[in-house]
Amino acid sequence: MAANSERGDATPLCELLAEQRIAKGWSQGELVAKLHTLSGNDSVTREEISRWERGKRIPGPYWRQWLGDVLDTSSRDLELAAAVARRRRRTFIA
Repeated sequence: MAANSERGDATPLCELLAEQRIAKGWSQGELVAKLHTLSGNDSVTREEISRWERGKRIPGPYWRQWLGDVLDTSSRDLELAAAVARRRRRTFIA
């Protein structure tokens, strides 16, 4: 569900994750618990979710896969949103 922004760009991953989580009525802690349960991996924390949602970090392919499963979002949409986030980062750094 990579919605377009007013500028016509796809939504960056940070915004998409927050929108999807909030639409489900979950806290960041609840998202972490669901990721732990589904993936069997408890290495992600609420603080890491916060970093992802603030655009400080971009989750890697491993966590994007699980995020897609938990948030019921296609891997294609998550990959597109991650690419947008990376492109924006390069723009701000340059």
